[in-house]
This record gives sequence, structure tokens and C-alpha cells, in this order.
Amino acid sequence: MDWDIPRTPTSVLVLIQLAADHGVSAEVCLRGTGLQVDQLQQPDFELTARHEQTVIANLLAALPNTDGLGLEAGSRHHLTTYGIWGFALISSPTLRSAAEVGLRYLDLTFAFTRVRAREGDDEFQFVLDTSGVPVQTQRFAVERDAASIRLLERELFAAPVPVQRVSFTFPAPARLDLYTETFGVEPEFDAPENIIAMPPALLDRPLPQANEHTSALAQAQCRDLLQQRHARAGLSGQVRDLVLANPARPPNAEQVARQLNMSARTLRHRLAGEGTSFRDLLEEVRQRLAEEMLLSGRLTVAETAQRLGYLELSSFSQAFRRWNGVGPRAYRAAHRVTVAR
Repeated sequence: MDWDIPRTPTSVLVLIQLAADHGVSAEVCLRGTGLQVDQLQQPDFELTARHEQTVIANLLAALPNTDGLGLEAGSRHHLTTYGIWGFALISSPTLRSAAEVGLRYLDLTFAFTRVRAREGDDEFQFVLDTSGVPVQTQRFAVERDAASIRLLERELFAAPVPVQRVSFTFPAPARLDLYTETFGVEPEFDAPENIIAMPPALLDRPLPQANEHTSALAQAQCRDLLQQRHARAGLSGQVRDLVLANPARPPNAEQVARQLNMSARTLRHRLAGEGTSFRDLLEEVRQRLAEEMLLSGRLTVAETAQRLGYLELSSFSQAFRRWNGVGPRAYRAAHRVTVAR
């Protein structure tokens, strides 16, 4: 994830209230962030994921033996917590489309894990990947994001939603009841992946507050907001802009460094400090553009590959499958099914 993308302080305020409920002061939570409580109350104030990560680390240090803190935090992240992203989800026609929109604009949320969807014959899965999350906060991040997904599902349908199974890569806690209460099933621990699985039949069930006009408007606002935030995200934002200027023939790292008046070594060092690399940013830009081009329906898969600078269609297909778990044609077909229904 990009640790410097601006975000609202809403989630930090949730964490501060959670801490207060456990007897921990706001001052303890904000230690080392340079933030003040009164700043968080300002409507236009923004912070970064780095700030929030520090708050979480402080909370865990203050409450080291408290099971399920992440579950408590995630269970407080209602649809309204996310602003326009929440409206985009709740106005979607089905859970399938809500999942697609939600994952496309995941950087507008407070998630620390990399969430992806995976569909099989017997279950639909949300897979939570902790790559890039500091080891000391990984369990909290998984708990919070998993509990948030569970809450969002219930609020989207305005009713309880069945879960087939849940698995976590970390060991079982002392108290299992917190997990069974949150997910409705007893999770598997020490598992290969962090997964929330549900019946595939739920995917195409109509959502009660679906509204085509509101959904289109909310998605457009999500797209604009995400572009604005990426543009302001430090050196990473500048690199993205240079790559976006010519995606068919993107500059290499040395060319970007020259345009930014620095050495290639300095570019690599500063990007590493922001938790990314030139290759990661190039992949990110290509992934987002590929998804938008395919979903627009105006270009073939081959034309999309060409516009993104791929000399071989097979290379593009392999990259797209790595990003999304399915090939570009299957991705487009799945989206068309969602729209048609």
C-alpha cells in the first residue's frame, strides 16, 4: 500500500474512542504522530496511513494482552465511516458490483491489508494479504479489515449475511467467542491464508438501496478523489504522473530520475522510504489503467495491451492474471454479467 496517500482522520478517531473505552487516553494514542486531538476534529484535516499505523502501535503497546482489539475496531467501521466510498457500495445493484467497486477504490478506505476477491464454484472469498504491513500490527490489521468486511456485508443487505468459513494465518487467541460472535462461525487459525468465504449465490442478490444514478455519481466522485489523493502523495505521486503521461511508452527509472532532477539511486532510496519502488508504481498504474480500459468496453484486450506498452499479448495477460487472479477476458466478462443483471 502507499503509506503517504492522504486520508481523513475518521478511523483514527474511531481508534481513539476504542482506546478510551479501554481506559487509554488520546494523548497516549497520538504519541509520536505530531497530531493533536483538536486537529482531528477539523472537517478538512487529512493525515496518512503512517500516522494511523503509529496510533495502532501505541494502542497495542498500551493494551498488550487484550484479545480482539482489531475485531472491536473493525466492528465500528460502518458504511458511513467511509464517506463517498460507502455511498458507492450501498447504491450498487448487487454484492458482486459492490465488491468490484470497493476493491477498485480500496485506497479510499482505511484498510492496511491488500484485499482481493476470489470466486470458485463453492464459495466466494475475500483474501487479506498482509504484505507490507509491519509484523507487530499485522494481526490487528487482519482482524480490523475482516471485521469491517463482515459489518459492511450486513449493512449492505440490511440483514444478517451467512459466512461459510473464516481462516487466519495467526495462532488461535485465548478467547474464541469474540471471533464467533463477529463472524458467526468458528475460524480456522494457523491457516495458509486470511480468508472470509461466503456462498456465491449472494453475489447477484439485489441490494435493497441500489440506485443506478447514485452509483454512477458516487463512482465518479471516488475516481476523482482517488486521483487527487494519489497526486498529492509525495514523490510516488510525481512518478505516477510521469508514467501516466505516456503509458504506451513509459519512462524507465533513470529517465524519471532525470526529469525529477535526482540520481536513479536517490529515486530508489526515496521511493523505498515511501514503501514502494519504481517497478511497483509502474505495475500499479498499468493495473488501474487496464481495468478502466477493459471495463469501458471500447478497446479489445489486444488494444489495451498495446496502449499499456506490452509488446506481447501473452505478457499482458500474465500480468493481469497476477493482479486480479483472472485473465483480462474473464475479468471483462464477469463485469458485463454484473451490469446485465
